Amino acid sequence: MNGELVGHWTIDATGQHEFRYAETWIAADETRPLSLSMPLQPADTPYRGDLVESFFDNLLPDSIDIRRRVQARFGAASVSAFDLLFEVGRECVGAVQLLPPDNQPESIRQIDAEPLDEEGVAGELRAAISAAPLGQRDHDPFRISLAGAQEKSALLLHQGQWHRPTGATPTTHIFKLPLGRVGNMQADLSTSVENEWLCRQIVHAFGIPAANCQIADFADQHVLIVERFDRRLARDKTWWIRLPQEDMCQATGSPAAARYEADGGPGIAAISSLLMGSQDAITERRVFFQTQVLFWMLCATDGHAKNFSVFIGPRGRFSLTPSYDVISAYPILGSGRNQLAPQKAKLAMAVLGKNRHYRWAEIQPRHWLSTAREIGLKVTAEEDMLHLGDHAPRVVEEVSAMLPGDFPKAVSEPIFDGLLRSAKKLAHIAG
Repeated sequence: MNGELVGHWTIDATGQHEFRYAETWIAADETRPLSLSMPLQPADTPYRGDLVESFFDNLLPDSIDIRRRVQARFGAASVSAFDLLFEVGRECVGAVQLLPPDNQPESIRQIDAEPLDEEGVAGELRAAISAAPLGQRDHDPFRISLAGAQEKSALLLHQGQWHRPTGATPTTHIFKLPLGRVGNMQADLSTSVENEWLCRQIVHAFGIPAANCQIADFADQHVLIVERFDRRLARDKTWWIRLPQEDMCQATGSPAAARYEADGGPGIAAISSLLMGSQDAITERRVFFQTQVLFWMLCATDGHAKNFSVFIGPRGRFSLTPSYDVISAYPILGSGRNQLAPQKAKLAMAVLGKNRHYRWAEIQPRHWLSTAREIGLKVTAEEDMLHLGDHAPRVVEEVSAMLPGDFPKAVSEPIFDGLLRSAKKLAHIAG
């Protein structure tokens, strides 16, 4: 982390993964766990097995197709976490950097980067969605690992100029390309860039922290640029600091395949319980609950455990990060071809009542109140839900005024209309 040795990740002859902390890291003043799921412990008591493999696997893209392109581009031995991160682990989410045992980390207290013009940025984006023939770019020093399900890349913004970082210099912004057609129904999410940008503005307007983002075009490449909240410019402005963080799959020791609660991953109750240990537990548990209700209001069905994260501070203190990766399903709801029937839309985490409710169309405000009772937020839940409902018209008015003239109405209108319909349901919970 930031040039300091944290520990060693190895695989033994039987294929079992092992991670052990370095004694120097345990003794350091600013020491912290690699993950909340692997608290600090002496080097002679390493962590072994699925817990270790899951943590590192969660640093990689979810999509096997994207992993195969990474494998082809950099000549990795396989698509396994160990083999891929051997090649691209120098730039991961948070502060983790993975280096072969015979490599020493390069100096982090400097900025090394190549400036890019518009066509240069476009070229980086094209490279992210292509598998260059082995040997064409396999010696490329710019190797990044970004978790998630969609095509993306990352670059450095420094002194108002886009750069391709080299050496140990990190990226500062993630570039997300349009999703295109997704799922078995081949739903059209070609406007995912506008959708995610709009959802971010809505989340922020409700007072919930959210990652900064903007829409941009570089030659023929249309992207959403998301400012990384796990990066910070040092006070002397001579180097970029990596801020340790992890997603909720990593924090709970869950594999990436279990990011959805229905697949065995952590849900609202498990994450709320984990947040009991955060630095500002009362506030952050309320924010997490408000975010879940807002996801229902937005029909944001992809709010799984990998889309919530925590910053990890010294000695294991932690706090909730801003929200990110919020996309509404409202623009694709319908009964036609390439649409998602409302009855089939499911939230990533169950809402609690007499039963567990995933189906978005079946969830009612009373189920959120029941969920709040289950997680110990009964006292504040009604107030928070009424706040979301009451403020929705103002939020729609405020965000509508921000939209550029060419913003696609096929995105904004269904999202605004759906949000207001959900808000009306919340108005009836009082009394």
